[in-house]
Amino acid sequence: MFTYVCLGTNDIAKAADFYDAVMGALGLSRCLVEGDANFNGWLGWGPDKTGGEASWSLRICAPFDRQPAAPGNGVMVALRAQSWLQVQVFYAAALAHGGTSEGEPGLRPQYGEHFYAAYVRDPDGNKLAAVCREAQPSEAPVEGDSQPVG
Repeated sequence: MFTYVCLGTNDIAKAADFYDAVMGALGLSRCLVEGDANFNGWLGWGPDKTGGEASWSLRICAPFDRQPAAPGNGVMVALRAQSWLQVQVFYAAALAHGGTSEGEPGLRPQYGEHFYAAYVRDPDGNKLAAVCREAQPSEAPVEGDSQPVG
């Protein structure tokens, strides 16, 4: 459905550190958006490291209008996690890299019987969620995992 989602940042280096950690927790790595003058100063994360047209990604950049970046009221980006453990690792990575909690990892039965999620804000205040809809938590850690929280 989406080609990319872009969030504004006031500090690209700090945001890069945060997103390298939280996107890595979900098994996603930085994709290439460099080399295209239209994306100068942008960074992106997704499943396709080439950043090609067929890939989707989450991207960050300074706002085009050169005004300070500010989070939108009611705006949230929900990212798919493959396991409950990935949700926990995402949450821990966010807090360890300048993010703040908006809701610890746990079941949210009001959204579905197996809706397991955590909510955070990035260093610029953008709200993110990691969501797993699987019935059982995965016992196998994913690459780059640390100890689960919660």
